Amino acid sequence: MHSIFISGAAQGIGAAIATLFYQRGYKVGIYDINLPAAQTLAQNLGAWAKAGLLDVSDYGQWQQALSEFHAWAGEINVLVNNAGILYSGTFEQTDIAAHHRTIDINVKGMLNGCHAALPYLQQASFARVINLSSASAIYGQPDLVSYSASKFAVRGLTEALDIEWQKYGIRVLDVMPLFVQTAMVKDMDAGSIQNMGVHLSADDVALQVYQQVQVKDTIFTPTHHPVGIKSKILFSLSKVSPQFVNRMSNIFLAKRNK
Repeated sequence: MHSIFISGAAQGIGAAIATLFYQRGYKVGIYDINLPAAQTLAQNLGAWAKAGLLDVSDYGQWQQALSEFHAWAGEINVLVNNAGILYSGTFEQTDIAAHHRTIDINVKGMLNGCHAALPYLQQASFARVINLSSASAIYGQPDLVSYSASKFAVRGLTEALDIEWQKYGIRVLDVMPLFVQTAMVKDMDAGSIQNMGVHLSADDVALQVYQQVQVKDTIFTPTHHPVGIKSKILFSLSKVSPQFVNRMSNIFLAKRNK
């Protein structure tokens, strides 16, 4: 019976991932800064779900949480770095503390998780890491500056570790959804969401994560996985379009409606 450890798993995409993997026969670690919500979800799922406290920006909490879950589950097969936050609005009108917090959670949180989890992943019979990136990592997004930058960091870290950890037999992959129907995008102040809309559900992303865990590892297995038709189109076009075309397209997409 394989196990999965998910950060930010008490609600939204994380909860959808936890629910799907539980239904598919995994032992599930539901770790979140909101412990009561994590415990409620674990109780609703059943005996093979375990909840715990985790502030992803705190490396010590990662060490404690992973040790606790490993002792309970027996091994850790899948790490999902899902925890993340988003602040929208113009760069200069967003408090600097909000920009710093975005990096602390979205970037340092993933760094902490991968670094602390490696010893457990190395011991496992099968191991894979799935990081939650974003279509905002395809081209820098106005009104989502620090969020977009954080997801570019996730993209780069995923690519680098996917190569570096090949020596351990561990694939490091990411999923790149556009905007997802969760509390994180509620009342978001960004022109891109007005123009692109919010069409993906948390279940859509969870299914993609599950597929990336199950996919056979070959030299042709891609590291990045756009979620939804719009993300797939943007990702594909970005690889072939001239830079000025990508820039002009994003200026158009970010234009605010009057």
